[in-house]
This record gives sequence, structure tokens and C-alpha cells, in this order.
Amino acid sequence: MTQVRRITLALFAIMPIAFTSLPAKAQDIVDTAVAAGNFSTLVAAVQAAGLVDVLKGEGPFTVFAPTDEAFAALPEGTVENLLKPENKDQLVAVLTYHVVPGKIMSTDIAGQSTEVESVQGSALSVDATDGVRVDNANVVAADIETDNGVIHVIDQVVIPQ
Repeated sequence: MTQVRRITLALFAIMPIAFTSLPAKAQDIVDTAVAAGNFSTLVAAVQAAGLVDVLKGEGPFTVFAPTDEAFAALPEGTVENLLKPENKDQLVAVLTYHVVPGKIMSTDIAGQSTEVESVQGSALSVDATDGVRVDNANVVAADIETDNGVIHVIDQVVIPQ
């Protein structure tokens, strides 16, 4: 085996290691949700509500992000109705109910049952004594860190009372 070929093989062997050790550019909450691919309804709602710049802002924020399946489980016509321009205030209220100021990691609340103040102004019930529930939704993926906060994926859309 020639020296050049050995060096080439060695480079191919270590390149994946070298590239995986490079830190990825941190993404904000919106870019992280877009990249995940299962939050297209949430992203469309955030855009319709004019909240993109807020969720791309400095933060930190904790976002309880409903999946596309969670939005699809709402009564027929709910999402379409919320996305109408005349219902923007209601859409903003629903979306900001899913956001808490500050960065709350799952380890911060493990074993606790508490209420946290949402950006919308109402309190969210958080129960982390047996899994994690936010109001009636289950957290199905926790601690997705972004450069301006954290996302916890939930299986239902939570609605302020």
C-alpha cells in the first residue's frame, strides 16, 4: 500500500470524528422547530400571530411545543379558525400560553408539582412527579436546548381558561 493511500484512508477514517466534534451553530427556538420537521402547524401559527421575532429574540424562553399531530387532534376547523386574521388576538393568547419566561429544564422541576406563569398571563399546571404533564398534555420529549431557551415537546395543544 502506498504512503499516499494510507494517509487518504486514515483521513477518511478520522473525518467523521473530526466533524462530529465541531460545535453546531446554535439555533433559536423558531429555527429549531423548523428544522425538527414535526412542528409545521406551530411554526405557521407563530408566523400568523406575528411572534417569530419574539421567539427569535434574546429570551430565554421555555416553550411547550405541540406537535403537528397535537394540532390535528383539535376539533375540526379549530386551527383554520385560529389562523384567520380576525382571530389573531385569540391565536396570540393560545400560543403565548405555551411559553414561559426563563429556561426551565426537566431537572429543575423533577419530582415537583407546581404552577408557572405563562407569557400569556395565566398559570400553567406542571406536574413532574410521574413523567411530566403540562395542564392535560404529556411531555413526550424534553430539554431540546436552543440558543435562546429550551423546547419541551407536548402531545396536546393546551388552551388557557
